[in-house]
Amino acid sequence: MSTWRNKVVVAALAAAVLTGPGVAQAAPPPAAASQEQAPAATITWTLERASNPTQDQQTAYNLITAAMNAAVARYNNLSDLGKNITVRYDPGVPTADGNINGTIRFGNRGYMTERTALHEIAHTIGVGTSSGWSSLSSGGTWHGAQATALVKRFDGSGATLSTGGGHFWPYGLNYENEFSNTAADRHVQIVAAMVRDGL
Repeated sequence: MSTWRNKVVVAALAAAVLTGPGVAQAAPPPAAASQEQAPAATITWTLERASNPTQDQQTAYNLITAAMNAAVARYNNLSDLGKNITVRYDPGVPTADGNINGTIRFGNRGYMTERTALHEIAHTIGVGTSSGWSSLSSGGTWHGAQATALVKRFDGSGATLSTGGGHFWPYGLNYENEFSNTAADRHVQIVAAMVRDGL
């Protein structure tokens, strides 16, 4: 990643964290003569809150807000994907889950992280949840040309994008130990390529 792109992502993430809870709006990167700029993205989110939250709820809301602001800022800076997402805190959910209908539920505190938010946003966009996923991920491998070419660019000509159980790897961010800034950026780029493939 170029120094220019690093500065843009850091600035956008910082700006998103400073916005009020509930909605992250990433500032568009400044245009540079020699840089290709991604089209403006339209991922937005809202957090359903209790009118008089308990301490447990407020702690969860704070963690979820930080995670979602960072994840949405990353998606909006690196893709042109669009989705309106509704987020809920549901202590009955053992981890977290995302649905193509645009809902994400967070339960366990250990999953209220940017990594989980990125992963669940992918489910709302169609990873593991759309008819396109079913037709393009047969036999344990992604068959779309764009995402396949991208993983080969990242990892070499022999690389493949594996699928199973509604998830993909590498860069699916299926576990916390898979998270890094590079992996998170590549995750967003692969999801966007999957959408171009027909996800």
